[in-house]
Amino acid sequence: MSPAALLLRASRPRQWVKNILVLAAPGAAGALGRPAVLGRSVATVALFVAVSAGVYLLNDVLDADADRAHPDKCRRPVASGALSGRLAAGSGLVLVLAALAGSWLLAGAALTIVVGAYVAVNATYSLGAKTIPVVELAFVASGFVLRAVAGGAAVHLGISPWFLMVTSAGALFVVAGKRSAELEALGGDGLHRKVLSGYPPAFLRSVRIVAVTVAVVSYVLWAFGRAPQLDLHHSDADDVVFRLSTVPFVAALLSTELAFEKGRGGAPEDLALEDRTLQWLGALWLALVAFGIYT
Repeated sequence: MSPAALLLRASRPRQWVKNILVLAAPGAAGALGRPAVLGRSVATVALFVAVSAGVYLLNDVLDADADRAHPDKCRRPVASGALSGRLAAGSGLVLVLAALAGSWLLAGAALTIVVGAYVAVNATYSLGAKTIPVVELAFVASGFVLRAVAGGAAVHLGISPWFLMVTSAGALFVVAGKRSAELEALGGDGLHRKVLSGYPPAFLRSVRIVAVTVAVVSYVLWAFGRAPQLDLHHSDADDVVFRLSTVPFVAALLSTELAFEKGRGGAPEDLALEDRTLQWLGALWLALVAFGIYT
């Protein structure tokens, strides 16, 4: 493969699906129908594709030795030796700096601070936080939350407390599920992720239960409180449809938990891209929310 193709592969395109979270805040606020907001939101997604790709490249250089001990990650371009660590690091740094500059040009200090925080969180994680149980869960989950916050910062929207609660709890749920799958696949003494030795399986299951409970309660409170405020011209039937979005939301979380129990959470992006049940539930949830907000 050419160096460009190897760089693209090392930037993990399958994980770019996470960056769709940038659209969550303006979408929930009903603002994506405005061309200016939609344009800025899409541009912010592109910025997060760039900064996350840069971070992945830099992480692959730092984690190359550990990745070689992993049954799947040993095939990554840097770990396998197919891609030069110097080229990966240089390209990653360029992408990160370009994303920071683009954030400033697009939305000023607010978005730049969020993107900078994303870079700082990932750097701190790679340089030591990843070895501390529980703390490392919070660091990884914060990457999802910062994507969602960036969507609001890009278009100067306030973020509601319930939105943050749902996003934070959902992110923690996904990360705990990922660790559960890794613990089952690699064992507590796996060389790839030494922090796994600090997690009894029952603890990670408890984290998932707490996180999914907080996510469901927060979403229900948001949905039932938000519906009457959407539009004075909405009918009661529209409010009912919007509130019904809680059904596929809860079903999607339960379906994801079932996948985690079966050890399928090691790559959450694969669940999003390959699990047909999750895709149908996600589409139904999105349709109900969009109907309630945009009709």
